[in-house]
Amino acid sequence: MPQPTVLLLARADLSPVGTEFTTGPIDAHDPFDSGRRTAFVDEQGIAAGIVEFGTALSVEAYPYTEMLVMHRGSVTLTSGTGSITLSTGESAVIGRGTQVRIDAQPESLWAFCASTQASGPDKSGITALDRLALLAPSSPPDPSIMISPLPQCRSNNLFEDTASTLRLGVWDSTPYERISRPHKIHELMNLIEGSVVLSLENGSSLTVNTGDTVFVAQGAPCKWTSTGYVRKFYAVT
Repeated sequence: MPQPTVLLLARADLSPVGTEFTTGPIDAHDPFDSGRRTAFVDEQGIAAGIVEFGTALSVEAYPYTEMLVMHRGSVTLTSGTGSITLSTGESAVIGRGTQVRIDAQPESLWAFCASTQASGPDKSGITALDRLALLAPSSPPDPSIMISPLPQCRSNNLFEDTASTLRLGVWDSTPYERISRPHKIHELMNLIEGSVVLSLENGSSLTVNTGDTVFVAQGAPCKWTSTGYVRKFYAVT
């Protein structure tokens, strides 16, 4: 079981990150081979990392529920009569069991978060995640952990899996600061707008800027400080 931690997966400017990746497929069912670079995988089959891919492949039944966030190039997902083309900064999810063709421009790169083990019926299909989705008020952080006044938060679960507990969508918030505490869930976040400083238990801090993708493992202690509006894609479980 990996130690709970905060992992920077990819910067918007594609500058190098210090995260350690394991190259190769997650398991025997993975349609990607050497292009898959995994930073995190746990015993429950939650995985996160990046994929570098620049050709095409077809999968009869996609083995995971997997979120993609584009960082370079573009990729087209085709399933049945539907297709989604993702460019940098855009996101989609492939449901477990989906018959899908994946066409990527040369040297395309995306961050991913995947649930590789099923606990319920497949929810097949491809779903685009709209960065401009309408949001509804959602619960702010617990008042007991706040340093600043409570923020105003909104969210929209754009995809709720049935094969796993994975939920994906868009969230936003006014600025706030809270104390360090263990993260309650696994979360991949990609900042659509704004920036946040995540202060870690060892005294270091990670600044996540617009377009960056980070994975926060369940149980990882971190403090949140944002001084402006933040909007993000999320995958949580």
